[in-house]
Amino acid sequence: MILEALGSAVLGLILAWTAAHRLSHRLPARPLVYATGVAGALFGDFVTHSALDLGSVLPSLLGAAIVSAASLSLLLRPAGRLRRRSAPA
Repeated sequence: MILEALGSAVLGLILAWTAAHRLSHRLPARPLVYATGVAGALFGDFVTHSALDLGSVLPSLLGAAIVSAASLSLLLRPAGRLRRRSAPA
């Protein structure tokens, strides 16, 4: 169980590093990105392990990756400037 949690944390860190490296212009500060990736992976592992209660590590790591990626996607800012169109009077 400890190795599963450690593997999930490492997976979240790898996903966060990848996101910070490829999308640095659209993400906030790197420590927040890393913390969100790891926390999302640990939470995803916990939820998947609790829901499925399988002896296999692969579904738990898959759940960790999905929740970590979803958590990181919530940090993304829009790529360009938002255009506001004024309503005609």
